[in-house]
Amino acid sequence: MNKPPANKHRPELPTARKIRRACSNELYRTVKRLKIFIPKDKIEEAEKLYTKKVSLNIIFVHENHDNRKKLCEWWDANVCDEIAELWEVDPARLREAFRDAFGG
Repeated sequence: MNKPPANKHRPELPTARKIRRACSNELYRTVKRLKIFIPKDKIEEAEKLYTKKVSLNIIFVHENHDNRKKLCEWWDANVCDEIAELWEVDPARLREAFRDAFGG
């Protein structure tokens, strides 16, 4: 399956599996940096929430896949508060841990 020359170096949209795995890894790294215990069921619920949000905004996420700062800003605005409420942590602390883990 060859791509036309103009699109040869453009990455394709990620599959649902890739999205799920990336979200899971990012949240795992974030939890490690928070240095607190989060029950497995709450982590799984946060993964589902995060995966859903990414899937709904896949075009934006894909277009900015190489701009981690912009993706962190999107995460702060769209995902952070809901996960902070779910995990019962301070949103500012969660933002800091995510940025440290994600690299933005």
